[in-house]
Amino acid sequence: MGMNDMIHFFRQISGRLGSNIYAGVQGHANMQNISFIRKLQKEMKDNNCLDTPLHELKVVVFDLETTGFYPEKGDRVISIGAIKMTGQQIKETETFYSLVHSPDRLSHEISVLTNITDEELQSAPLATEVLMEFFKFVQNHALVAHHAKHEQTFMQKMTWDLLKTRFEHRIIDTSFLLRLSNPMIKSLPLEAVCKECGIEIINRHHALGDAKLTAHIWGHYLEMAQTIGYKNLREVYEYLAKIK
Repeated sequence: MGMNDMIHFFRQISGRLGSNIYAGVQGHANMQNISFIRKLQKEMKDNNCLDTPLHELKVVVFDLETTGFYPEKGDRVISIGAIKMTGQQIKETETFYSLVHSPDRLSHEISVLTNITDEELQSAPLATEVLMEFFKFVQNHALVAHHAKHEQTFMQKMTWDLLKTRFEHRIIDTSFLLRLSNPMIKSLPLEAVCKECGIEIINRHHALGDAKLTAHIWGHYLEMAQTIGYKNLREVYEYLAKIK
């Protein structure tokens, strides 16, 4: 039985493949993976990033390319890109990138947008492998993303489906820092923020390319926060909470 036939078979007998998009075909997490994640979760509780001086703050800026916006309706992650930062310093040599295996065909629109092909996804590492390698790269650092709700929703779904545990990494949305320059701003597209900050737009809609663009945005506004006089994220959050 071919992969497509197998998927069709399971869809017929259960009708639930879309609600658990990484299950079965991707395999189950082993105890070693679960043990590692639990260790990370304990370490994250001790990582008080809110009170770390901004110039010492270590984060991993990341981006996901997905097949759509709704993981509960069957959309899935097709690539993950990330880069490490300390304060405003971007660690250009400390990056992560991987495609994620998918047996399903991409829509023409997503393939054109991301420049990812079905053939590449069919030969890519399984989702469990990619997720574990990503967590090993991130360790207990806080995550940063632009429009982070998208990334958070998919990471929660993926982590639960594959590891049967909750996704507990803190994700900081760059959007909240934008309000330092204009308190009325709620959110802006990545391209608009790059133009606002004078950041050249390169390799857009590639997970690592977008992660690097977001890293430059994070660095730009982190510098602004320090220039204003904020010492840590807690002070920034407390100020922004007052002007809602």
